[in-house]
Amino acid sequence: MDNRLSVLSIIVEDRTSVAKINDYLHEWGEYIVGRMGLPYRERELSVICVVMDAPGDVTSALSGKLGMLPGVQVKTVTSKAALPPRKAEQ
Repeated sequence: MDNRLSVLSIIVEDRTSVAKINDYLHEWGEYIVGRMGLPYRERELSVICVVMDAPGDVTSALSGKLGMLPGVQVKTVTSKAALPPRKAEQ
């Protein structure tokens, strides 16, 4: 399956899920290009943006796992075009 560029937007309203979120992101770390986390203390929530270079089933698996955690919402945007192989894969 071809890799595609995806962005996962994660809103965390329940801080008890943070450890599990970090476990999942570590588990799928080989596909993660970068991540940015923003604590929004005034609203008592956090926003995490994760950029992935991965096959669609990998991105869907991570998104699904994250979305099942209490107080966590996830939306994913994926590029339409497949990415060329990474330089290390050529």
